[in-house]
Amino acid sequence: MSTFAEQLKNEIARIAKKEIRAETKTLKSVASQQRAEMVTLKRRVAELETSIKRLSKAQAAPDQSPAKAEGVSLRFRAAGFASLRQKLELTAAQMAQLLGVSPQSVYHWEMGKSRPRASQLPAIAAVRKLGKKQVAERLSA
Repeated sequence: MSTFAEQLKNEIARIAKKEIRAETKTLKSVASQQRAEMVTLKRRVAELETSIKRLSKAQAAPDQSPAKAEGVSLRFRAAGFASLRQKLELTAAQMAQLLGVSPQSVYHWEMGKSRPRASQLPAIAAVRKLGKKQVAERLSA
């Protein structure tokens, strides 16, 4: 049989565990609330960082564009670029050589997979003004 001392010891341990459970329950709920707050704050910080990047790119883009500095707005259409190349009877490699880009870039522009940079638009506009003979001269030089 168990002694009185053992029963007292077991009862004290049981009550202590019960008290600890009650205390840790409140601590766990506070910790979970703080974790949820941190997640929302991290998400908000990420959104703000992306909006800052977007705004800084929007401010920097007009300053970098040579066409905008001249006051002329240059536009680009994939179909128009492809028809220009066909009109001048050029291969993608020859068009790339004229513009100073890779043939793969010309292909992607024509397919609409990408767009030329703002710095490349003036070169494309210059090629639009050339005739077949002028293009042949430039390619041979």
